[in-house]
Parts: sequence; structure tokens; C-alpha cells
Amino acid sequence: MESYITDWLNLVIRFAHLITGIAWIGASFYFIWLDNHLQTPPDWKKQKGIKGDLWAVHGGGFYEVAKYQLAPPEMPETLHWFKWEAYTTWLTGFMLLSLMFYVGADTYLIDKRVADISQWQAIGLGIGSIVVGVSIYEILVRTKLKDHGMILGLILILLITALSYGLVQVFSARGAYMHVGAVIGTMMAGNVFFGIIPAQKELVNAVKNATAPDPKYGLNAKLRSTHNTYTTLPVIFIMISNHYPMTFNHHMNWLILVAIIFITAAVRQYFVLRHFGKNKPVIMVAAVAFTILLAYLIAPKTKEFSAEQQQQNIDFNRVSQIIQQRCVSCHSVTPTDDVFKLAPAGVSFDSQANIEQWSSRIKARVIDAKDMPFMNKTQMTQDERDYLALWLLKNADSN
Repeated sequence: MESYITDWLNLVIRFAHLITGIAWIGASFYFIWLDNHLQTPPDWKKQKGIKGDLWAVHGGGFYEVAKYQLAPPEMPETLHWFKWEAYTTWLTGFMLLSLMFYVGADTYLIDKRVADISQWQAIGLGIGSIVVGVSIYEILVRTKLKDHGMILGLILILLITALSYGLVQVFSARGAYMHVGAVIGTMMAGNVFFGIIPAQKELVNAVKNATAPDPKYGLNAKLRSTHNTYTTLPVIFIMISNHYPMTFNHHMNWLILVAIIFITAAVRQYFVLRHFGKNKPVIMVAAVAFTILLAYLIAPKTKEFSAEQQQQNIDFNRVSQIIQQRCVSCHSVTPTDDVFKLAPAGVSFDSQANIEQWSSRIKARVIDAKDMPFMNKTQMTQDERDYLALWLLKNADSN
């Protein structure tokens, strides 16, 4: 029953995190698009203090949007703020991180093959990495480096690289990736809380008091908004990365993560420039090319067998025995594992037909990525993986 309740909590929190994340990212993308598509308004609008306007059609109606140079002559009765999308995305994200990787630290966060640490040590390192990482960022964006975007960006990239490398030395690969995402996601929510919303409040107060707003707030908000723009796609990738072990379970997983952060940030740059009317397809072509190159470089190497090994007769009973011993505790109609009470992804190996049906996934997860058995919980040996690889090779040849 405990696992059943945990699954429901996981489902509800993950669903809420997804919905609030869509709302936050959607609003962010829309306002960036909107700001970059504003056109010079007619004179009568300029006289009202309007800096730019835009016409759009959507949902069977026309919309007229206007942006003031500073602020309207008087504050409207109803003013919509966009902050709770960011805050609730962070809150649900931290709840999900806590449920999956802190409550379930022994299952998802701790990998004894990487570091033999206790649950509390893992939790402390996880929360500590978020607190320290975000604190360093906050210190940096409050120094004179904020006026030197390229230098600050380079320093942040080096710090993210160091963080990625450091976390894969102590956590499971999944756990390391998720904590890099947690650090970046917390930085993004902090940018809203510490920079963007204070700037908006300063502007509102200036209008109410009929004074000129302090420009430092606007500059701070712009810097933080820019950082959020380029970190959005990397965070989205990290959110879904646990489904793709060919990235996180590679021996150079930290470098792969950094490469994907670069690629996804470049994709975002392409669309930002397009908003300004600057079409730079070379950026997108380069991003696609580097993605293909990355996929090629990290592709699993084909297991080489000697002529003698290839002549070896493969006993399916031995294949079945390995799978029964190492896999069926989870992947069964009636699992016996202490954590997984239902077969993950509905995959079961209770019969020869089931094993053969899922043979391609066995190759991908057991032979290529080696992320199954999960955390190698059942201690599958390399000899057993090699035997399964030889069976899969002969099975493919016979087909």
C-alpha cells in the first residue's frame, strides 16, 4: 500500500509540475515573442506614451496589444502579474525531487557503484548543491560582472560544467542530472523572485507616486530574464532525460549534459533572433549537426565476439535463467521487488514469448546503456551481459 500511495503522489505532483511549467514557460515565451514583434505605433498612440503595438488574430477574434514607453498615465484597476506560474513550478518541482530522490534516495539517488553514501549524506549533498549553486549565482549577478555579459556567461558555463562533473562522482547518473536541473530551475525561479518581480513593483510604485523608476531595477530584470531565456530548453531536456539512458548512463555523462545545454541554448538563440526579424538558419543547422555528431560519438559500440564465441551454441534456458534471476523480480506480472510493485513500463519477462518480444529493448537497456537492471540492484555480471549479447546477435542473424 505504501508504494501505491507513493505512486499516486508521484503522479499528482508530476502532473501539477508539468502543468505549471507549461504555464510559466508558455507565458515567458509569449512575452519574449510579443516584445520582439512590437511595431512603431501611429502618432496618436505615441502621444499617449505607447512605445509599440501589435495586432494578432486568435480564437476567432482580433487582439490589439500596446506597450507603454514607461507606464500609463494612471494605474488600471486590474493589473495581471505573472509570477505564480514560476513559483508553483519550483514548488512542485522541489516536491517531486524530494519524493523521488530524497524519500527514495536508496532507490534513485544513491548508486553504490559510484559512491557508498548514506541516505542522509545523499540528501545533504543534494540540498547543499542547490543552496551553494544558487548562492554563487546570486553573488555573481549582484557584482560588477552583471555589466559584462560575455564574461559572466563564460563563468556560469564553467560552473555548470564543474557542477555536472562533481555530481556524477557522488550520485546516480539520473540523480546527478536531476540536481543540475534543480540548480538551474531554482536559479530561474530566483530570477523571478529577486529580479523580475521587484523591477515590476518598482515600476508600479513609481507610477503611483508619479516619480521616475530607478533604472537599476529594469537592468537587473533584463539580465535575469535573458538568463532564464537561455536556460529554459536545457531545463526541459533535463526534466525528460531520465527516459534516455544513452545520455545519462554514458561514462562521459557530465560532458554530454554540458554539450546538450549548449545545443539547446543555441536553438533558443535562433528563435530569439527570429523574433527580431533576423533569420540565422546557420545556428539551427549547426545545432542539428552537433546533435547528430553527439549521437554518433556516444553511440554504443557493437560487442565484438571471437569466431569461437560465435560458433558457441546458445542455450535459451541459460538466457531465461539470467533474466529470471536478474530481471523478473521487477519485470513480471507479479513482481517480488521491494520497491517496484508493478512491472516498470508494463514490461514483463514471464515467458519466452515476452523475452523475445522485448529483445530490442533488452539490447538497448541491458547491453548498450547498461542502466538495467536498475542500479544493477540484482548484480548482473558482465559475463551474463555478454551471454545475452551473444544470444541477441544470433537471434538477429536467424531473423
